Amino acid sequence: MIASFTAGANRVTALFGRLSMYRLVQLALGVLAAIAFVLSFAGLVVPTPWELLATAVVLAVVGVLADTTAQRLLHLPLRTESTLITSVILLFVLRPTVEPMGLVGIAIAALAASVSKYLLAWRGRHIFNPAAVGATVVTIVSALLPLDSGIGGSAWWVGTPVLFGPVLLLGLVVLWRTEKIRVVGLFFVVAVVVNLIRVFVQYQQSGLVIDAGTVIAQVLTASPFLFLGAFMLSEPLTLPPRRWQQYAVAAVVGVLAGWPIPVGYMTLGQERALLIGNLIAFLFCLRQAVRLTLVERRSPSATVRELVFRAERGLGFRAGQYLELDVPHRRADARGTRREFSIVSAPEDLPTVRVAYRDGVGPQSSYKKALGEVEPGRKLAVTGIWGDFVLPKDTSRPVLLVAAGIGVTPFVSQLRHLTASGVHRDIVLVFVASDAGQLVFRDDLAASGVPVVVFTPDDPGALPANWTWAGPDRIDAGHLARVVPDIGRRHAYVSGPPRLIADLAPALEKARGITTDAFSGY
Repeated sequence: MIASFTAGANRVTALFGRLSMYRLVQLALGVLAAIAFVLSFAGLVVPTPWELLATAVVLAVVGVLADTTAQRLLHLPLRTESTLITSVILLFVLRPTVEPMGLVGIAIAALAASVSKYLLAWRGRHIFNPAAVGATVVTIVSALLPLDSGIGGSAWWVGTPVLFGPVLLLGLVVLWRTEKIRVVGLFFVVAVVVNLIRVFVQYQQSGLVIDAGTVIAQVLTASPFLFLGAFMLSEPLTLPPRRWQQYAVAAVVGVLAGWPIPVGYMTLGQERALLIGNLIAFLFCLRQAVRLTLVERRSPSATVRELVFRAERGLGFRAGQYLELDVPHRRADARGTRREFSIVSAPEDLPTVRVAYRDGVGPQSSYKKALGEVEPGRKLAVTGIWGDFVLPKDTSRPVLLVAAGIGVTPFVSQLRHLTASGVHRDIVLVFVASDAGQLVFRDDLAASGVPVVVFTPDDPGALPANWTWAGPDRIDAGHLARVVPDIGRRHAYVSGPPRLIADLAPALEKARGITTDAFSGY
């Protein structure tokens, strides 16, 4: 059952992996905006078609002009993805209008959102969600001006039953791709429960009788919590690296969004709650966004490239985590200018940082081509370090590592870390490769002394001590049970492309549990 679910999950991940998370969010928001525009003709949403159109134009024009100006002044590559995503989010958060002063407020929000990416940033990583900043700034401006100023502010009109279905479906697509379903799910549950408690308390204090079913339905389908979580809280650049940290941020934002705290004429609800969560996340990852200088290129095999970097500042990570590397280039493909790489080196190797990727196979993406042209001495930005693909703290727990091709990289980091720290664990590594030439990082793996079972269609020849060739047959449940007879007491960690993980999952049904680390190429 676990393996079947894992197989299906990784097939879906492979499908969504064709687009970067940024492009996927942009596409999902575009579809949602189109749905809202159609519904506006029937009067099923609050804004009229002309209000939506006028607001969208102002947001896009001001956002593009502000971002383009800032990027040229700072000599940064032009990025319209981020601008358009922020613009569409603000379209659903602000109060759409055709009134001149209202459009001035819209422009203020768009300008503040764009400027925040460059002024409220740390080591190439913005601290706050730009759309939340823009909505907060215009709300504060509106509160400071006379009531009849017409500047407007945040309205969160996206929280309406008619949009609940589209937001739910499109939000799930985004959250599946970003692997944040559980995090945002926790936020949503906390926000809904806290909001229900708040509503019932207020009604009890007022002495009014309410229909509990109606209130629950209203909070579930007519609140902006789902949109806030799926399209704003889930933003990778404003989340901390570890899953428990993300849960902590989600819970805090959920409480503040569910029970807004009044501050003068405003409340600490929705976007202001998110800003507080962003600040907590920033404190968790102060050392995560750094620049790396390329020192050396290596070729462990004919189709694998290894990059050796030197970290300019303090960099912290745990063995098994991955980093996101930004390689700015013109005419980026649908997946953008950022990709995720498992870290090959161990924390003890710092300031040296090693990553690897497969090259020379299949069509070359714009990113892979740009990465291949990076010369030693060039600096690249790491926009974050994430991941919970780390070995359990309890060293007495036996572990099975299954690596498919280049998926061996996080295991190299983990085994190097164990070797450097002198910690002994009961580990068996199963290395699956398309041919013997793809058995990369042999020296790193052999130095750990752990038993390694190799599955390749061709004879790998001489192997290091403790290594065994399982034969030319394709790995299946029978072969795995034969080479790892005690698999039933081991927790399996599987790393590789999603489709390969899906193929291997049935062979791991006997394991005590499965933790996967899937990636979709570069």
